[in-house]
Amino acid sequence: MPHSLVLNLLPVAPIPSQFLTGRHLHALFLNLVSAVDSDLSAYLHDQSNEKAFTLSFFQVSRQEVAKSSTAPTQKRVLPAAARPIFQAIQWEQKQAIRENTPIWWRISLLDDSLFDRLTQLWQQLNFESPWHLGPTNIYITNIVSEPQSNQPWVNFCTYAELFDRASETERQIAFTFCTPTNFRQGVYDSAMPSRESVFGSLANRWNKYSSIAIEPTFIEAIFPSFFDIRTEVSTDSRSKFIGCVGDVSYRIMGDVNPVAIKQINALADFALYSGVGRKTPMGMGMTRRLQNF
Repeated sequence: MPHSLVLNLLPVAPIPSQFLTGRHLHALFLNLVSAVDSDLSAYLHDQSNEKAFTLSFFQVSRQEVAKSSTAPTQKRVLPAAARPIFQAIQWEQKQAIRENTPIWWRISLLDDSLFDRLTQLWQQLNFESPWHLGPTNIYITNIVSEPQSNQPWVNFCTYAELFDRASETERQIAFTFCTPTNFRQGVYDSAMPSRESVFGSLANRWNKYSSIAIEPTFIEAIFPSFFDIRTEVSTDSRSKFIGCVGDVSYRIMGDVNPVAIKQINALADFALYSGVGRKTPMGMGMTRRLQNF
């Protein structure tokens, strides 16, 4: 069952910027999993491609910073004014995140066969004990797993429901690429969101984790109708990642049967959970479908 949820976090000391990279957050997620299921953590770590989860970068809420600097002795629940609302997604923190700054962190899960084990993870997490990111202790204040009006990155749906709900008539498909997105083409990378790259990436992940096969034989019927994108670079001490961010709208053209249109719409809806392109388990390729574009 694809599930996109948000962890609300509170650091009790500054988080230096060098510990806010995708690989550090990837390691933190595996540590969370390992705390309740070490075998599952090892399995997720060893997956070589199309991993069963995606992550965002830490998102700093633009709300009043929590005043308290003492470590919690019980589960913390932020006041409503400090809970995160939707905002432009951040993919690079040039400065340290200050102590007591509310943070939200999106995690999506794709594998039906692992869903029950991953669900137990959230039920067994200890809210009273800190987690470590570099030199900093971080507390999980709560987990948002049900859709919220102010948090469009939270949702869940089975693959069958995603497919059944997909439109058989909607021909306009629009995406917003919220973090740098690129695609492997042979031995090189491309930051251009071509129809083959975007829908091929979605179909590969869908087919790996869903029992409803979608063969992307319809790609030649998809044409870009609008784009407002730019290249962005995300760097850390090890690498430079060049990708695109912005909005692209595609249109289904010609005589296309309703089943193919439904498949295209199902993949577009799936993008919320799967992202597209490379390094989605490290925050890249974070993508949402835009409605009424």
